[in-house]
Amino acid sequence: MKILHLDTNHPLLINQLKILGFDNHENYSDSKAEIQNIIHQYDGFIIRSRFKIDSTFLDAATNLKFIGRVGAGLENINCDYAESKGITLIAAPEGNRNAVGEHSLAMLLSLFNKLNKADAEVRQGKWLREDNRGLELDGKTVGLIGYGNMGKAFAKKLRGFDVDVLCYDIKLNVDDKNATQVSLATLQEKADVLSLHIPETTSTLNMVNSSLINGFKKAFWLINTARGKSVVTSDLVDALKSGKILGAGLDVLEYEKASFEDLFTDNKMPEAFKYLINSEHVLLSPHVAGWTIESKEKLAQTIVDKIKAKFC
Repeated sequence: MKILHLDTNHPLLINQLKILGFDNHENYSDSKAEIQNIIHQYDGFIIRSRFKIDSTFLDAATNLKFIGRVGAGLENINCDYAESKGITLIAAPEGNRNAVGEHSLAMLLSLFNKLNKADAEVRQGKWLREDNRGLELDGKTVGLIGYGNMGKAFAKKLRGFDVDVLCYDIKLNVDDKNATQVSLATLQEKADVLSLHIPETTSTLNMVNSSLINGFKKAFWLINTARGKSVVTSDLVDALKSGKILGAGLDVLEYEKASFEDLFTDNKMPEAFKYLINSEHVLLSPHVAGWTIESKEKLAQTIVDKIKAKFC
């Protein structure tokens, strides 16, 4: 079987597939149109997020048996159409779930203890102890929307704290010893912290909007290491201004795209984003929650193992 690799990954991915007898080809620079012209030659391809795999591309892939995505989700692939053509879809949420769980916890603790604010002030010669008095996580209720690989990993990290962990998921009976599954209404009633662990789908697009936010009984903290478009940024900013949301840790943004840096040129930055980058109550990172030295290797290994199990 011939495999086309469209993004660079940990070298073990190609090395182990070669040992298993696969013929590996690498193309990291050609345009989507150029790749589409040759994709019929391949039995499988492996991608991260280089471009979207739509129905036109899949129609050109006449010999395709599988697509491997070195990441947690498959939202850049027309999954329904691919599956209708008998193409096996392989993702690797097991590979970076621990990294996401740790990053979610790190963001929450940093916000509670004002670490980003305190660090900046000390570097400016300010020693403001009372202004930087923090909160303790113990005694709080953490609510998770989405309780798959990522939500379960975060809940496991929270076991060392005296907290109640609640989860809401569209699937039934997903809870375990680390979290209690509840209705969305119950989560909104009890949560002090909301952490998102959901894929990007039509039902999660703009999920965190003013209606959902105002449905929370208490002011709360928001952590999003899932997908940026699940949160309406302008509604988040309104809630930060009103105090309904006490602080936000955002690893993903509504504005994510290849030209993210263009937002910082003259007159291109949305007002809501200006507020986020200037707020001491907001912690930002560039979609790296699942992006660790260890996860790079584990993601690649997961893809190899799944291809081996299916096709060897």
